[in-house]
Amino acid sequence: MWCLASTGFAQTILPDPVAGVEVEMGTQAGLDGWVADFRPRALAAGVPAATFDAALRGVAFDPKVVERDRNQNEFSKTIWDYLDTAVSEERVALGLQAVAKHRALLERIEAEYGVEKEVVAAIWGLESAYGSYRGELPVLGSLATLAYEGRRGAFFEAELIAALKIVAGGHVERFAGSWAGASGHTQFMPSSWEKFAVDFDGDGKRNLWGEDPADALASTANYLRHWGWTKGQPWGVEVKLPEGFDHDQTTERVVKPVAEWQAMGVRTVSGADLPDHGSGSILLPGGHRGAAFLIFPNFQVIEKYNTADAYVVAVGSLSDRLKGGPAIRAGWPRELRALTLEERRELQDRLGQAGFDPGGVDGRMGPRTVAAVKAFQKARGLVPDGYPSLEVLNLLR
Repeated sequence: MWCLASTGFAQTILPDPVAGVEVEMGTQAGLDGWVADFRPRALAAGVPAATFDAALRGVAFDPKVVERDRNQNEFSKTIWDYLDTAVSEERVALGLQAVAKHRALLERIEAEYGVEKEVVAAIWGLESAYGSYRGELPVLGSLATLAYEGRRGAFFEAELIAALKIVAGGHVERFAGSWAGASGHTQFMPSSWEKFAVDFDGDGKRNLWGEDPADALASTANYLRHWGWTKGQPWGVEVKLPEGFDHDQTTERVVKPVAEWQAMGVRTVSGADLPDHGSGSILLPGGHRGAAFLIFPNFQVIEKYNTADAYVVAVGSLSDRLKGGPAIRAGWPRELRALTLEERRELQDRLGQAGFDPGGVDGRMGPRTVAAVKAFQKARGLVPDGYPSLEVLNLLR
């Protein structure tokens, strides 16, 4: 939960691999056979035969895509390492330039969808560096490779069908993107395109891939609006916790009115009273020695784009900077490193053996694992911030 896989990408919450599925590396001949078997299913789902034959004729098996899929959780970054890049001064400066250049467009999108232009621009900045890098891998080839590979076959087959419908509709000329099929200015998966893409420039196409970012930025705003974005409400506010604060309260699962947090001694990082934007939660994405945030429902809306806390904080912080706000003020425990995938699994295994149920051994630091870490820390007399550090792992050993 507290570290971001270095291969993160938008709107791609991959299901777990199916247990027992063959994991040997595939071949070009195997992919060719799979495409032939897949053709009737695609046509039955509404893909025109001519589109299917033209788009997948000679499609290449890409072993590098399979390797990325299998190793996506192996390497992780701490939130501070991620934010150093995601909200760098260069990205802020380029974002201010992008907002200025596209101000009229972004203001029309904000008026139409009720999502602040700086939030849309921040997602654009994180996903493609404001359109300068949209991915180079052939989307159809990547999706076909992953659908054939089989560990998440049904998921990627559905995405491939959606992608073929994009091609059939003439919405894209150069269909390139990330290894898992996310593409365009704001890295939509094909299924997200089906549900949320809009033709904002009125040319009859929902084109998220061309030089004009209008459709992509409007589609992103439409996506956020669908999931409940509240205009005028911040994603979160950096806060300072009082001495003796009950760190059991620091989780998205504990939601209180701002007045209650205020009564508990929580203040903004500058010492001012808390702004009242409804009920919220206290989040410590880097543990109790890092920055603390009072987060509001818009935080969960950004999570629909990418579930990693670090990503949401990056979008929120970058959007704040584009509005002229300050950078995150608190320091981070930079002497700590992120646990490897093997260490995260060991942490979960040892938590379970010690009687603290982590909800499985998968290397994902989700809410149940964080709750288990909290319970273990509390039992050992430590600050129960839920941060899965090497210190916690060593104590469990």
